[in-house]
Amino acid sequence: MSDPSVQHQQARPAVPVLHEQRLDEVLGAAPERGRGRYRPHRVGMVWRSKVFRAGAVIVALVLCGLVILALVREQTGPEGFLVGLGLAVLPVPLLMAAFRWLDRVEPGPWRNLLFSFAWGACAAALVAIIANSFATRWIATATADPASADTLGATVIAPVVEESAKAAAVLLIFLFRRREFSGVVDGVVVAGFTATGFAFTENILYLGNAFGEDQLSGSSGFASVTAGTFFVRIVMSPFAHPLFTVLTGLGFGFAAVSARRHRARRIALPLLGLLLAMGLHALWNGSSSFGPYGFYAVYGIVMVPAFGLVTWLAIWSRQRELRTLAAELPAYAAAGWLTPAEPSALSSMRARGMARDLARHWQPDRTRGRAAARAVAEYESFATSLAGLRRRARHGAVGPDFGARERELLHHLWQRREVAAPALAHAALLTARPGAHHGRPLPTPYGTGNGYANGHGTGYGPGHTPGYGQTHGHPPGYGHPQGHPPGYAPGAYPPPQPYGSAPHSHRRPPS
Repeated sequence: MSDPSVQHQQARPAVPVLHEQRLDEVLGAAPERGRGRYRPHRVGMVWRSKVFRAGAVIVALVLCGLVILALVREQTGPEGFLVGLGLAVLPVPLLMAAFRWLDRVEPGPWRNLLFSFAWGACAAALVAIIANSFATRWIATATADPASADTLGATVIAPVVEESAKAAAVLLIFLFRRREFSGVVDGVVVAGFTATGFAFTENILYLGNAFGEDQLSGSSGFASVTAGTFFVRIVMSPFAHPLFTVLTGLGFGFAAVSARRHRARRIALPLLGLLLAMGLHALWNGSSSFGPYGFYAVYGIVMVPAFGLVTWLAIWSRQRELRTLAAELPAYAAAGWLTPAEPSALSSMRARGMARDLARHWQPDRTRGRAAARAVAEYESFATSLAGLRRRARHGAVGPDFGARERELLHHLWQRREVAAPALAHAALLTARPGAHHGRPLPTPYGTGNGYANGHGTGYGPGHTPGYGQTHGHPPGYGHPQGHPPGYAPGAYPPPQPYGSAPHSHRRPPS
């Protein structure tokens, strides 16, 4: 009897060659289960430990948060702090949802986004308050003109300090989470979350101080300082800080997709984005000094068009990620890692969402349905990372670990294909153009369509309608050239393999 591990290794298709490289030089087959996760060599030092570094970052952010909380509460008072907090939190969910929607093609890990938000709300805000206060006092003392010191601090000092402090979060993720920072969209999302956190803390301070002024003057209603501050900062310009910092994120994003040999470009692009962010921030802060209508002129002539241009660029980059899937994944489909329909399904957000819904509803209970939908979502994410990795390799923007990273991603796809491939193939057919099936009936997940309710349904493929890629007869399960899939019983849906387990060793995916 042959060794099952040998069968499992032989069952996997070869990895498509990139450019003119030989297959046996860099790529090869995917690793066995348990060896499919690439890990660099460990160094025996405490500060190299991931747990130590994560703990140090969390402790530092918590301390910054406590200090900034005390400073803001001291300046606004208890009542002003509560009012400012309640009003400042309103735009946060909307901004986070917008940036998360932009990141749906290849969702980044939440730990990076939470770190970015916490950095902006705690560390960057603390640096800005201390540095701005110190610089303004020093200028006022040196010039003996407090009014000009405030103007100079708002238009020169604040943009430089605040944008540099926010850019530090983007830089840290770019350096230490390089594999999760792969393009323009990642730069926009990380910068957006950082700026959203910073604006949240700053709005608490401004709104709390405005409420304190109203308490002293007895103002209330729409004529109050609080209402005016809320309208300007929350209604008219909640995107101001995200817009500034997104320019920095765009610089890092373009640097991430630049060839590694263009070292000067990879350094100059983030610096250029940071300078643009500082310049736009300075123009925005100094708009009030341009006359009574200066603020509205800058808002309408500069801010709104800039916001529209950056939004268009971000959405275009998101669509480019989908086009990359359609362009790069057919090579893996031709090699047998994917089915022919999967590249088109993975390049359509509608088909991807439909595949998750199908995988969820095809399961007999809610727990397995959630697990199946999660497996499809992970499959889609890994496939997107694989397409992006291959595209960057074509442009020389990957490191020497390209082969190991590619094998790791293929390994994760292979583990989840039992659940994800049928759902994506079905979604591809359902979302195809009318007439694309040439009269062929769609495969149904339960054969005759009776489902679980009466117990007469069957698993995906082994019903009385042709499965994907089958044209006649009563085909077996999805991807099985002959016979029924393992675990198949007439009249029952075959339980899918756990998405963390190794696939069946005796089968080869269709080429």
